[in-house]
Amino acid sequence: MEVQVSKENICINKLVAEKKELIFVNNDMIVPDSKPDILNTINVSGNVCLYKKEVSEDKVKIEGCINTYVMYLPDSKDDNLRALNCNLDFSENIAVQGCKEGMMLETKCSVKDIECKVINGRKVSIKASLEVNIKIYSNEDVEIVNNITNVDDIQTLQKEFCVNSLIGNGKTTVYAKDTLNIEQTDELAEILKVDINLVDKDIKISYNKVLAKAEAEIKIMYLTEDNRIGRITGKIPVVGFIDIQNISEDNICDVNYEFKNMLCKPNPSEEHSIYVELEIEESCMAFEKKQINLIQDLYSPTCNLEFSQKRISSSSDKCEISKDFTIKDKVQIPEISDGSLLDVEVTPSLVNTTITNSKITYSGDLNLNFIFTNESSVNSRSTKRPFEISVDNENRSDKIAVETDISVESANFEIQTRGEASGEVEVLLNAKTNKNVSMNIIDNVEMAENTSELDDEDYDSLILYIAKPGDSLWKIAKKFNSTVDELTRMNGIEDANMIMVGQKIYIPKFKFVKKENTENAREQVVI
Repeated sequence: MEVQVSKENICINKLVAEKKELIFVNNDMIVPDSKPDILNTINVSGNVCLYKKEVSEDKVKIEGCINTYVMYLPDSKDDNLRALNCNLDFSENIAVQGCKEGMMLETKCSVKDIECKVINGRKVSIKASLEVNIKIYSNEDVEIVNNITNVDDIQTLQKEFCVNSLIGNGKTTVYAKDTLNIEQTDELAEILKVDINLVDKDIKISYNKVLAKAEAEIKIMYLTEDNRIGRITGKIPVVGFIDIQNISEDNICDVNYEFKNMLCKPNPSEEHSIYVELEIEESCMAFEKKQINLIQDLYSPTCNLEFSQKRISSSSDKCEISKDFTIKDKVQIPEISDGSLLDVEVTPSLVNTTITNSKITYSGDLNLNFIFTNESSVNSRSTKRPFEISVDNENRSDKIAVETDISVESANFEIQTRGEASGEVEVLLNAKTNKNVSMNIIDNVEMAENTSELDDEDYDSLILYIAKPGDSLWKIAKKFNSTVDELTRMNGIEDANMIMVGQKIYIPKFKFVKKENTENAREQVVI
């Protein structure tokens, strides 16, 4: 007789490989003839753009650039501050064991450190280190046997799992453009520094689309023709539609944003404005929470069944935790006592993550770079300030995977007396958590060839079995071709999942007993 089964499909989004790599980018730059010689550098900063990435056999290739701004003191009596702007191009092959062409690639790149060294008055060397976080995913459609329809007395041991089944994934490219107006009294000479950060991220789901939106916060420091320093801040909407079929509002979406290109240039001087253009890739993976009952073991008292099993891994209980924190601090900067503060660069970095059943606690550093004027010159000073913050662990387990992103929403510092800078930093912490589950699934069930050899033996009407370490009611019932329901009824057992070592279990005679179990059974029977 052919065994008829019903099956269920789930799509497993499997994390194949994960790697963190530090790559180094360097280049020499010649000062244009239109600019004065460099006496000393004041500040160097950069924004990462990643415009190409590829996955091949055990390798990931990324190409991009760091859009870099160097503020410097010129060797000139007429100028007190100038700037250089250049792109540090990079192309890197990173070994990632297990990845293959066609797999999904998720990357996050950030500038860890950047410095500029003066070689001579007309040449500088710029070196940067990039931290690249790589995740490789593969999608696997898994067929699960969830019922046997034509064997009447089938006994199944089932376990319920909640898994995140992938619905689909997609991406789109968003072009965000705008013009930022500066003061009408300012005649813009050049851009000194540009900081770009994505804030206020949000998603909406409808009509087989994910609306992913954010705002690009732009902060620009510029120099006027009369050697004054100006600043301007603006926000540009970033809105993209990602097509994913069969998505609904109760699904879970993992959305990532990545800068591919950016352009920031002054418009003609009479317009008193700066043109900004951004190219941003938005990508999304969508999941549904799926409750599945997996058959872990099965048998029939009346026929021999054979089945195969395999083990799969998946994620469950995906959660996203977002929380704002205010970090207050005071920093001593004696050099600034008689000057004014131009800008404060704030870069948070996480050093350690501690997970308990109730909390996820982060410790890290705020990397602060103060740019200020003092006695008609511009200077900078860097320092680190430790912090510790925590969020509730909504998974209520310390056996979880955590992916965390921390960004600066705002930073406000003021100079107090005696060269003390006092300020507040608003940071947004976004943590994505999930549990990793490993499951046994049955993917094939057949009737054994020796089914006809089952005997209707004249066996004793009652067996007394003494429970041993590692026994369960399921194991005992299967061993003696009984059923869990029959054993609980016969022995008055209230909880079928709990029996004690040494407990006496009475087993009634069943009509059919497998030959392979009969002799073994007689060794343990007490009548």
